[in-house]
Amino acid sequence: MFETNEILVIAMLVSFIALLFTGFPIAWILAGVGVLFSVIAVLGFEYLDWDTNFLTSWRIYGIFVQRIYAQMSNWILVALPMFIFMGLMLERSGVTEKLMVNFVKLFGRFRGGLALAVVLIGILLAASTGIVGASVVLLAMLSMPIMLRHGYSKGLASGVICSAGTLGILIPPSIMLIIMADQLSMSVGNLFFGALVPGLMLGVIYLVYILLMARFTSAAPRPTDLEPVTWELVRDTLLAVLPPLLLIFAVLGSIFFGIATPTEASGLGAFGATLLAIANRRFTYAVLKEVVEKTTVTTAFIFGIFLGATIFAVVLRQLGGDAFIAGALQAIPFGPNGIVLTILFITFLSGFFLDWLEISLIILPLVYPVVQALGFDLTWFVVLFAVTLQTSFLTPPVGFSLFYLKGVAPPEVGITDIYKGVIPFVLCQVFAVFLVFEFPDLVLWLPRLMFG
Repeated sequence: MFETNEILVIAMLVSFIALLFTGFPIAWILAGVGVLFSVIAVLGFEYLDWDTNFLTSWRIYGIFVQRIYAQMSNWILVALPMFIFMGLMLERSGVTEKLMVNFVKLFGRFRGGLALAVVLIGILLAASTGIVGASVVLLAMLSMPIMLRHGYSKGLASGVICSAGTLGILIPPSIMLIIMADQLSMSVGNLFFGALVPGLMLGVIYLVYILLMARFTSAAPRPTDLEPVTWELVRDTLLAVLPPLLLIFAVLGSIFFGIATPTEASGLGAFGATLLAIANRRFTYAVLKEVVEKTTVTTAFIFGIFLGATIFAVVLRQLGGDAFIAGALQAIPFGPNGIVLTILFITFLSGFFLDWLEISLIILPLVYPVVQALGFDLTWFVVLFAVTLQTSFLTPPVGFSLFYLKGVAPPEVGITDIYKGVIPFVLCQVFAVFLVFEFPDLVLWLPRLMFG
């Protein structure tokens, strides 16, 4: 039989899942469910003589204030608005347009070359912006009409754009990794370096899949109307690649060589993106105003979910949710590896209904102590968890990249085309999860090299 507090934990989780389907803002759902069950638990403890692990009397609300204050005063989270500003300003700088024009001319003459160009630009954007929505929209507007005009299948074009645009959530500097490091009190630098190889590996897997599709199907034909390759074109392409590479080196290199913390590097990145916009004569008051407003809205959205998740997590833990979930996982009769695979499977299924942010704030802190108790390397597990979360952007019905693409895609590209197109790339992501699970050194080699 379940204890009273375990019944409350189950009821709390079921209520949260049920309310997700109402379409109500997730931040209010998290906070509302947390406050509601705190009242139920306090009243039950005070007046109904429940035998729970809940805090005596009403002190739980003082803990709410303390935890929220601790979140808002966390200096690591200062990096979030700075990296968001950097990504949005780089989007306005004109760098991506130059990259696309030159990459299309250089690679477009090969079978699948246009799709390869999109993935390569997606990797560069991922390492210099990290804003998935901006990357997907920008890649779609620049490349979708070109690919469709040259006979690419609508499914392949859609899948390439969605998957390439989501690389920014994994390849450093990644907002997701910053939030995970904050939630688990881990080193941001460790996670950045740990995720670099798996992120680039996932990009290479996409490239291999495109080459196979181009070789064995007609989904990516060879264009016939492109000008020949010249040294001037090669030079222009290298010059177009140089600015984002310099920005990547400034941000990641300053962390890599111990010159700056991730928070300080985020300010350097925001300043560098602004300089690129000025150099390309794209910096105006209107652009600055738009970038600042979008940065403010995006940051407020993230911190709203932060606050809701904090309240939800405090109540769940005080009810014994940690112990309940740990006991349920440890009862799985598959051994340590089986427990980790079960966690990843639950994470994969959650990605169909939850965004990566809610999963990072709710599920990860609950399963983290179990993995720690099993003796696994925590940097490896968190990066493995992050690679699994890549799928949440591509899996319907709540795959945000799908909606970003549909919002700017030509009318002839339907949602069915997009769904069909992303399925092979979801399988590519699952394959990447398998590789990281089987070969932990893909994650641990670079942090070990840097930090010993």
